[in-house]
Amino acid sequence: MRMTLSKSANSSIRNQDFIHLKILLGIALGIGTYLIVTTVLVALDGIYYIERAQELLDNPFGINKREPFGYPLLIFVTHKLVTLFSGSSSGQTWIYSAQSVTLLCRLLAIIPLYFLGKLLVGSRRSFWAILILTVLPYPAEYGSDILRDWPHILFLAVSFLSLLSGAKHGKCWMFGAAGLAAGLGYIIRPECAQIVLYGALWILIRLLMPYDDMNRPKLLWCFFVLLLGFAIPAVPYINATGNIVPDKLKGLFSSSHLRQPEEIQEPKIDNDNNMCTASSVPVQIVKAMGKLIGVISENLMHFFLPVLAIGIYFRFRRKSETTDIERFFIPAFVLLNLIMMTLLHYKWQYISRRHCLPLTAILIFYVPGGLEIIGAWLQSKFSKSRTEAAPHPQLYFFVLLAIGIAICLPKLFRPIRIEKQGYRAAANWLNKNTASGDLVAVPDNRIIFYANRKGLIYIGKPPKQAKYAVCIMEKDEKADFAGAGKEEFSVLENGRKKDGRKVVIYKMI
Repeated sequence: MRMTLSKSANSSIRNQDFIHLKILLGIALGIGTYLIVTTVLVALDGIYYIERAQELLDNPFGINKREPFGYPLLIFVTHKLVTLFSGSSSGQTWIYSAQSVTLLCRLLAIIPLYFLGKLLVGSRRSFWAILILTVLPYPAEYGSDILRDWPHILFLAVSFLSLLSGAKHGKCWMFGAAGLAAGLGYIIRPECAQIVLYGALWILIRLLMPYDDMNRPKLLWCFFVLLLGFAIPAVPYINATGNIVPDKLKGLFSSSHLRQPEEIQEPKIDNDNNMCTASSVPVQIVKAMGKLIGVISENLMHFFLPVLAIGIYFRFRRKSETTDIERFFIPAFVLLNLIMMTLLHYKWQYISRRHCLPLTAILIFYVPGGLEIIGAWLQSKFSKSRTEAAPHPQLYFFVLLAIGIAICLPKLFRPIRIEKQGYRAAANWLNKNTASGDLVAVPDNRIIFYANRKGLIYIGKPPKQAKYAVCIMEKDEKADFAGAGKEEFSVLENGRKKDGRKVVIYKMI
């Protein structure tokens, strides 16, 4: 009888998880598809990743030794599959292929994230947490753009879930799965190797303080399979590229550094000649923490940041609610990512919302708990009597949740980079009014990519060999080379407002 009840309960739990995932995946798919269809302009990094994928098309065995090739490889494979059915290949095909594989990774990431949240805070809170993450505008935008953040989150979530499950249930094969997923993620972003560090540190602590479920021989075996799983994909990649330490980490300890493609979108300060002195280190750390909090707040649309803080405080204050697994791995994850963000700000003077996406995706599980606590407080304040039983105990929770989602919606459904409509208008004009062999000089290579034209990137004056030049300038400004070219087309950069910059196309004389 007990066995029958247990099977029935497990079946009910599985059905509940299935329903939760269907709802979350359906919402994420709808939002992601809408954002892809309405995208005005992809990220500048996106063109870089497509060009790297095209290099694989020309030379399948060629590997750019400077950058991880995992994400361009995903674009390459997706484009191959698309062209098998469509029979044609164009710049727009590459763009849709890249956006589609990013969205697919986001959808797949929801599954391990949900079960990770279930392991930490329970299925109900995990569902609401992933729902909030799904409607947050910036994470949603990154999941429909040509960026490697969600592919990285996918493998990070799978490896983190496997590691925590292995530590909880004492299953060695789960450590191997964690290492394998971390190794695959390492080929996309090297930061995914952090999972191996957490696993190794946890095993070391358990070796010093063993407990019944896992003795020392079993712990050592777990450590071995963790490293073996990571090595299977990572070692061939390291042998092919010769890169063990990421370029940014190398640059931290050198006076010069290589510019990464992701730095293009961020405001930067050239600090090669303005390195921080030892006396300014505490100031830089404080600035980094302030910037980090601000960026995470932007990811959470500001509304959910204080809710998150309350949720974390009450969750870890109550010993009964948290397990030893949660108390070790979550602080370890947060601490290491804080260190990485601080070092990033120390060297390059910026922290982006994209860099903070892993922190946002993991800490989101504590937002529903914060909403519950605030809702309970509001209920106690506004109920007629403290002893009166409230007819709807979760009313304030859903009111707060609805307010937060409502704040997200206007920005969530705003087309990606709608403020760059002038770029697309210029690209369309070039595509319709220039010959395929005409050389076009542009300050932003997205214009020539959308126009399907050959071009040169320039700063200052366009090169003389260019037949057309695209300039981005203030509305009343004139190009300093205007005498050497005839204006053929002009459009406001934002496409709508009367003020701001304009995009002008000159035919060179």
